[in-house]
Amino acid sequence: MKPLVANPEDIRLAMLGMVEGNGHPYSWSAIINGRYDSQAMAECGFPVIPKYLGAEPPENLGIRGAKVTHVWCDDPADAARVARAACIPQAVRRAEDVIGCVDAVIIGTDKGGEHVDRARPFVEAGLPVFIDKPLCDREDHLRQFVAWRREGKAFLSSSCMRYAEEFRAAREQMTAVVGRPRLITMTTPKSWERYGIHALEGVYGLLPPGGWLSAANTGTERANVVHLRHDCGADAVLAAVDDMVGAFCKLAIYGTQGTMAAGFENTFFAFKAQLAAFIDYLRTGEPPFPFAETVELMKIVIAGIRSRQEAGRTVTLTEIRET
Repeated sequence: MKPLVANPEDIRLAMLGMVEGNGHPYSWSAIINGRYDSQAMAECGFPVIPKYLGAEPPENLGIRGAKVTHVWCDDPADAARVARAACIPQAVRRAEDVIGCVDAVIIGTDKGGEHVDRARPFVEAGLPVFIDKPLCDREDHLRQFVAWRREGKAFLSSSCMRYAEEFRAAREQMTAVVGRPRLITMTTPKSWERYGIHALEGVYGLLPPGGWLSAANTGTERANVVHLRHDCGADAVLAAVDDMVGAFCKLAIYGTQGTMAAGFENTFFAFKAQLAAFIDYLRTGEPPFPFAETVELMKIVIAGIRSRQEAGRTVTLTEIRET
């Protein structure tokens, strides 16, 4: 493998896009750049962001050899605010204006149905792209991303829950504590379309990849309850309930020998690890996990939507075509 960027020790990034309810352009840019304007960040509209950034010693911020140098948001006023808060030198008028000025782009929006259109100019220009979770939420869009990957295009997408230290510890201890898992539960607020992937990636690493069979969503658009089957004999029940903010990514595992629980707490750690994995991908050309895992995860997201739309019918992942 070879680096995806010309100078792996001086990587210029563009932060692109902002949608309601998602402050990633503020926090991710500050984490990468290693500094921020505390007053401007306090006014960002997402109180949790200055809280967890401010809890870190200054030396914990920054990712060596990488800087967000350009920002574009759907609303130009947002771009100016993000640039000021996260010390980004340039806000651009059009997203495509960053082509030729940066080495890679980060799409910091979490509406999967928009990601093909948001990513297309940069993927087709040959720029590596990080895409916030979920990669997509439609079958035809999944096929487009699969086609791009087969053409050798470089992009990555994940939830930060893949990197959460609390769930890493659960993966390491699970067998010793619970034996063979039989039931796993995970909860999250907000919608299945936007936050279901958080619950999914928190659970995904607990069971062998490639073994997920089906999804049945017996809930509603505001209160999704999704039952997943795995070929190892374990079941998972994931709940994405609109206003269930007090249960953000709470995990429970029940097995043949015992039980264990874990809850997501350290947002900064997970975000920095997630972003560092993308930077490492740019430096080495080696993705941090197989793209097949992303495809399987997106099939589960799509199956959960389809099941809900079809009155809770069990949807097998084989029904979701990737090609």
